[in-house]
Amino acid sequence: MHTKLILRYAIDKALRLVGLAVMLFWSAGSAAWWPGWALVAVSGAWVVATAAVILRGDPGLLAERLRPPQGARRWDTVLMSIHGLVQMAVYLAGGFHHRFGWRGELPVTVQLIGLLGCAVGYGLAVWAAACNPFFSLIMRIQEDRGHRVATSGPYRVLRHPAYAGAVLLGVSFGALLGSAWALLIGAADSALMILRTILEDRGLRAELPGYAEYARRVPFRLLPGIW
Repeated sequence: MHTKLILRYAIDKALRLVGLAVMLFWSAGSAAWWPGWALVAVSGAWVVATAAVILRGDPGLLAERLRPPQGARRWDTVLMSIHGLVQMAVYLAGGFHHRFGWRGELPVTVQLIGLLGCAVGYGLAVWAAACNPFFSLIMRIQEDRGHRVATSGPYRVLRHPAYAGAVLLGVSFGALLGSAWALLIGAADSALMILRTILEDRGLRAELPGYAEYARRVPFRLLPGIW
């Protein structure tokens, strides 16, 4: 069963990575573009690491990622749909910027910082998945699995470490691709993730037993000492 699940997951994610590569290199007009390869590589590493930590915990969550979301809140469905479109816009803006030489090209130093930001952002997401047996792509209370509050690892400091990673990724993608336009679009995506954090936090306070107490002990959502 696990072998079939891993195979399905591998095929699904491989196709998504191919789609990412097509968007990047088609829009860039060339495959000789190191930021595009760097983004594909770091995204592939995230896919493999996420699968490893979920399989070690509950393979059922891996299966959940292979089917349409069930039980998602309407606001979450809308936000994640917009998120997907905005991410595509970041990739295409970065590629077109490289292809047509638009103004607003970012220096290599900023691109390398963006690559580091991608690694840290994805790392936070993987760490959160490893420490939260109820880590899901959608906001839902998993009553069928005895849902409880995650308090270990990054959750000792932040209530939403994966979203902290997502916010960082939003701006890091555009920086890595070397485009000020992609960076601005990515910043809008980061704002979208902040909004999702607020809405999910509100829902967890109201519906997940023990979360309100946990929120009093861990007051910061995304950034230690600030918010």
